[in-house]
Order: sequence, then structure tokens, then C-alpha cells
Amino acid sequence: MIKRVTWLAVFVLALPLAAFANSIELTNAGGVVIGNSGGLALTGSTLIGYGGIVGNNLGSVTFTTGAFTSGDIEHGGTLMAGGNFVITGNGTSGVPNGVIFNGTFSGPVTWSLLTLKDGTHLYTLSGALVAMNGEVGATVQLTVNTGTGLFSGSAQLGSGDTNLKVTVPEPGTLSLLGTGLIGVAGFIRRKRWASHL
Repeated sequence: MIKRVTWLAVFVLALPLAAFANSIELTNAGGVVIGNSGGLALTGSTLIGYGGIVGNNLGSVTFTTGAFTSGDIEHGGTLMAGGNFVITGNGTSGVPNGVIFNGTFSGPVTWSLLTLKDGTHLYTLSGALVAMNGEVGATVQLTVNTGTGLFSGSAQLGSGDTNLKVTVPEPGTLSLLGTGLIGVAGFIRRKRWASHL
């Protein structure tokens, strides 16, 4: 009996992990990245992709980061955790109306520089995010093309510069696991009842 209770407890503890089985890809375009040693910020960017939904204006994406802890804005470096990352939908074509994701960078953020053969500079911002309630995780990658010049404090974004995968609860997994747990509990109860007869 102790063994069965232990297994049931393991299943119950696995419930929150199973609830976060899917992800939604979000893409934005445009806007301006500004920054200095105190960090980076994105303003004026438009949400153009939400899962399978694509449109010219599905909402907005904004973020701020923490300050640089190493390196610099021109040559790349690491920024501290913190800041804010907000994705807001406008209700178009089935996209939620209101805040879709409100979180913060949960660990160091990388600002890396890649120089192509033709002298073009590409900066990539990448880092892990966690929702303010701590329940939803995400990763973000944003690429800024500054042409042949180094990043000098601000740069205009082009199309498709940020891809974000937000892990969201999957109700189907929860209901399937819940049904299984009810079945296991019923089986244990019948076995116990039969052993008393």
C-alpha cells in the first residue's frame, strides 16, 4: 500500500510539469532598439506573428534589460538579469486582447556582435525570460542589423527580428493526467475494498 501511495504522490508532483507541454511562437517587426551602458530597450515594435496567426498588426512588443556587467554596447557583452518584457495583443484574428506575456529576464542576457564578410554588423540579443507570476518560461532572440557601422546607441529594426517561444499551459495534458490519477485512485480503492471482504 505504501508503494502505491508513493507512486500516486510522484504522479501528482509531475502534474505541474505536464501542464507546460506546448509553446507559442511570437514574432515582431520594426521598432527601435536604444541603449547605453545602463542597458537596452525596444519601443515601437509590432507583433506580426502569434502561433499560426500572421498579420500586419496583432499587437506590440517592448522590453528593457539590466545594465552591462561585461563588454559594451558596440562590441557585445553580457547584461544582468532584470528589466521587463511585455507582449500585448490587440484581439485581431483570434489573438488575445491584452497582455499575452509580462515577464523579466531571469538570467544574464547576451548582446553579441557578428561581423559578416561584407563588413555588415549583426547584433543578437538572447536570454531566458520568466513571467512575473513565475509560471511561464520563454526565450527570446533579437537580431539588429546596423550595416557597416557599429551600434551607436540606437538602431531601427527590420521585419522578423525577434522570435519568442512562450511555454503555455496545455489543458488537454492536465485533463488526461487528471483522469489517469482518478483511475489509479479508483483501482487502489477497489483493491483495498476487495481485500477486506
